[in-house]
Amino acid sequence: MRRPKSKEFRKQQRLSEEEEIKLLDSWIQSQKPNSGSNPMSLPPLPKDAPVGRIDDTTFSRYAGVNRFSHLPLSKKTIDGLRDAKFVAMTDIQRASLPHALCGRDVLGAAKTGSGKTLAFIIPVLEKLHRERWGPEDGVGSIIISPTRELAGQLFDVLKAVGKYHGFSAGLLIGGRKDVNMEKERVNELNILICTPGRLLQHMDETPNFDCSQMQVLVLDEADRILDSGFKKDLNAIISQLPKRRQTFLFSATQTKSIQDLARLSLKDPEYLSVHEESVTATPTLLKQIVMIVPLDQKLDMLWSFIKTHLQSKTLVFLSSCKQVKFVFEAFKKLHPGIPLKCLHGRMKQERRMAIYSEFCEKRSVLFSTDVAARGLDFNKAVDWVVQVDCPENVASYIHRVGRTARYKSVGKSVLFLLPSEVEMLERLKAAKVPVHLTKPRKELLQPVSGLLASLLIKYPDLQPRAQRAFVTYLRSIHIQKDKEIFDVLKLPIDEYSASLGLPMTPKVRFLNQKIKSKAVSTTSVLAEPEDSNKENDFVVSTNKLDTIALKDEETDDDLLRAADTSNEGDVKSSEITEIMPATRLLKKKKLKINVHRPLGTRVVFDDEGNTLPPLARIADTHGGKESLLLDPEQKAEYYKRMRADLKKADKEDKLVERKRLREKRMKQKMKLKAGNAEEEDSEVDNSGSEGDEAVDRRHKKSKIYFDSDSDGGERNEVTGRGANISADSITLEEQEALALKLLNSMHS
Repeated sequence: MRRPKSKEFRKQQRLSEEEEIKLLDSWIQSQKPNSGSNPMSLPPLPKDAPVGRIDDTTFSRYAGVNRFSHLPLSKKTIDGLRDAKFVAMTDIQRASLPHALCGRDVLGAAKTGSGKTLAFIIPVLEKLHRERWGPEDGVGSIIISPTRELAGQLFDVLKAVGKYHGFSAGLLIGGRKDVNMEKERVNELNILICTPGRLLQHMDETPNFDCSQMQVLVLDEADRILDSGFKKDLNAIISQLPKRRQTFLFSATQTKSIQDLARLSLKDPEYLSVHEESVTATPTLLKQIVMIVPLDQKLDMLWSFIKTHLQSKTLVFLSSCKQVKFVFEAFKKLHPGIPLKCLHGRMKQERRMAIYSEFCEKRSVLFSTDVAARGLDFNKAVDWVVQVDCPENVASYIHRVGRTARYKSVGKSVLFLLPSEVEMLERLKAAKVPVHLTKPRKELLQPVSGLLASLLIKYPDLQPRAQRAFVTYLRSIHIQKDKEIFDVLKLPIDEYSASLGLPMTPKVRFLNQKIKSKAVSTTSVLAEPEDSNKENDFVVSTNKLDTIALKDEETDDDLLRAADTSNEGDVKSSEITEIMPATRLLKKKKLKINVHRPLGTRVVFDDEGNTLPPLARIADTHGGKESLLLDPEQKAEYYKRMRADLKKADKEDKLVERKRLREKRMKQKMKLKAGNAEEEDSEVDNSGSEGDEAVDRRHKKSKIYFDSDSDGGERNEVTGRGANISADSITLEEQEALALKLLNSMHS
């Protein structure tokens, strides 16, 4: 059981820390490096040189030293570095730490895996230590990361190096889970490691969240955070931070944009690009291969690569989450012989962290989006980085391949480029990226497209995944800004759809709109690529996956040929050939018409089934033989006779139509008369109820019926004011008088 420290001991410790801080401040100020200088240009200290205070007014130089113990750091930080086995400094640490420790803003650019994390973790700890920062002081430093995985990795490094310090730190990343618990404690934290969205959420929702006294702001992978994707969130965050602060920006591809630096209110920043003069922009121990692969053969190539590298830890990059999900699920059902995992931004945080940890520890294949492209450091080296889809720019390529060959380890990468994307080779060369163009060994290729078609039938839930993967890939190409490399109209989308196992090509709405806007016909857009063999179409491959025995699965020549360095990057059209046949017949094929075919060769048969030449009925026959030579007079006579027949038939048709209409009208009249007769019969039947009839007819006009053949007076009567007069018993003059009398009675 540990005994509690006495009050006297704590007082002595506090006094010793105050003396240490005074010593460190004097050391830093007396040996401050010149602004604008690169401390790496200075020679390192000799092994036997004194460190720290030499006499009352002199201190040792700390600019250009090689070891952490030679820097003006607190004992707590030195002990944490030693326990974490950090002894010697990397180039970026040697260049940036002297400027950062003396309070300057730093823009640090260095290759991936070069130790940029410690270059800002150490200054953060030392700044707060020298300021005597405590829990009651609130937030002293904010470290912003673009991804949750990278933020978690930074938090682990901070805990390891700063474990002897008494600072409180918090990891604030993604989602709504546990946000209420964070709101209760976030004001007590000294160091926040967070993603932009989560930090802005606390700034907007957490009561009394205060960053007004913050000392240090850090942007890890700064170029990603400063781009358009995070622009809105970052502007909102910066507006709530104090302008008097120290700011660090670190990335493998650093920005020099004046607008970006003005947004962050940087003050005379030190720009340190330690590898700017390097021959290559990527790690020197990284071997980089590029292969030209048609779109419909990418999955075949990927499957073949996995099957021939079963003993390697492989990281595979795809463009979208939907592609990652489909390829992972489909390949998992095919059992390649190595564990498969997937990582993308739509997964829950706990699952993402678990998969990241599993991949760090075990040999497997990890399918991922660019969420794993930045900053992540896998504990055990990644052997291969496979980029199935072309990155959006050179910076993305550098970040992707940076997951292997970190620090002093070796690594390999391969990039699949479409024939329409070969311009990326020139972009990579211009950026000092040493890539080697290589051809695959066709004898080791194992087609998988036919098996995918079978899988989609066996597992119906896979077909919607394949359709979404198809659409999201086309959309990822459609939204790219660099149209010299990414042109969705150049893609053979029918062949690509077939390679995913889909029986029909899904409709793509935005693609149809793009085609209409450019006035390009659908047939021409969906035609086969120029470099394909238009005479050969193949049905779905039914080859089974047979395991190929390999002598050495770790060598480069198991699937990939040796790099052709004689004409690197010089891609000829003859080199861009199909590696494997197509996987299904295309429905939209160009119609081949023989323009030299004979005309007028219609065949006519007689009653016996014998063939007759055209117009044989009007041809002149000689000796029982039909002739095609027609007399103009005969032709005119034939046409005249045909016109007469047509006129006669037309008259007959008109008579038939008139008769039909007349019969129709007669039927309608008969039907109407029958209805009237039924109505009159009903009136006669109901005549007994005089009271009701008087009520029903009190608003009707009087009626007089004449010229009736009936003898009675029930219907043949003149009804008016109760008068019943027979129409046959009065003369015309009497009828006129009666009519006048009726008219006068109506007016009165």
